[in-house]
Amino acid sequence: MSIAQVQALINGQTYNLMLNGSTGKYEATITAPSTSSYNNNDGHYYPVSITATDDGGNSTTINDTSPNFGDQLRLVVVEKVAPTVVITAPTTGSIITNNKPIISAQLRDNDSGIDVDTIILKIDNTEAASSAIIKTPVSGGYDISYTPTDALSDGDHTITVQVSDNDGNQSSVVTSTIKVDTVPPSLTVTTPTDGLITNTDTLTVSGTTNDATSSPVTVTITLNTVDQGAVTVDGGGAFSKSVTLSEGSNTIVVTATDSAGKASSVTRAVTLDTGAPIFQSVSIAPNPVDAGATYVITVEVTD
Repeated sequence: MSIAQVQALINGQTYNLMLNGSTGKYEATITAPSTSSYNNNDGHYYPVSITATDDGGNSTTINDTSPNFGDQLRLVVVEKVAPTVVITAPTTGSIITNNKPIISAQLRDNDSGIDVDTIILKIDNTEAASSAIIKTPVSGGYDISYTPTDALSDGDHTITVQVSDNDGNQSSVVTSTIKVDTVPPSLTVTTPTDGLITNTDTLTVSGTTNDATSSPVTVTITLNTVDQGAVTVDGGGAFSKSVTLSEGSNTIVVTATDSAGKASSVTRAVTLDTGAPIFQSVSIAPNPVDAGATYVITVEVTD
């Protein structure tokens, strides 16, 4: 008797092995499955079954469970595509007022899958503890979130995230550069003074402002709740704006807002009084008066 046929069954596909006359062995060159074997079974391999049949119709089959050849019949296929990482919050360039921002990212790998034990999340080169990262499985990977245990200082910070898949392919390092600003801008109003009474309806509102973290600062001025229009702030933080008062009580509110949205406000009460005093009556008593004696002048006047 002699061997009539040798066939291999892999991933549902049958392949014929041909006799190599030089070696006396049966061979076939086969294209591996297009997807990783990692999720195929608990052993992370494709089972291979080989059947040899002689010309008398007798056959023998060996596979991945065979005691002598089982280990050799476990085909491991690894993908070569690295997983992807997208930092969804806070996005790069963000200016935030929360010094413990929730950091979230999407980790995706549609083949062997994300290896959650390889997640690396850093803030300014300080790595977050894996146990503190919330990992939520989703289709194609994981969504993760992390809240810093220590408050971030005001200023610039760099967030980086990287991960590998179950076949060992490592993603690129994805970066988000953010700025934390928890302090509102400084604001000083030099004119007018609070409680000013004036007889001139034109008044200059002036002062200085600054923000060490999130300059430039914008300034708005309202007079009796009405916005007074654009206010120019120079490079040193100085500003001035001419406003027109209404007769009587006036309320001026100056607000400085930094690029993070933090604001400081100063309120000034100013009174415009343009009416001159009016004499209602005047008397001198006694009149006439004796030389060297005293007399009283009485005046009734309103304003």
